Amino acid sequence: MSQAAVNSDLKRALENSPETEIDEETQQEPQPRNFLLLTILTCFCPAYPINIVAFVFSIMSLNSYNGGDIEGARRLGRNALWVAVASIIIGLLVIGIYCTVHFTTHSI
Repeated sequence: MSQAAVNSDLKRALENSPETEIDEETQQEPQPRNFLLLTILTCFCPAYPINIVAFVFSIMSLNSYNGGDIEGARRLGRNALWVAVASIIIGLLVIGIYCTVHFTTHSI
């Protein structure tokens, strides 16, 4: 018997084995975005209570996905994104106001 015939028989046997069959029920949905990196970066903005809330939403989204709640993870990830964006905007406003006050009231 040739090597090619043995390989094709082996491949056919492996394809039909129950261990290689994948049920569609066991396949999970892809993980929704939790924006963890973005929320970590927002922790460097000077809007401290808000960026920590974004970080907590991101961690809660990760925990919801690990618990099997896909829709809850998606909702919490979306909340983490919006709170992180608000934190960045507020942080930039605080920096802008600080620089404006500092450079306009600087006495010689």
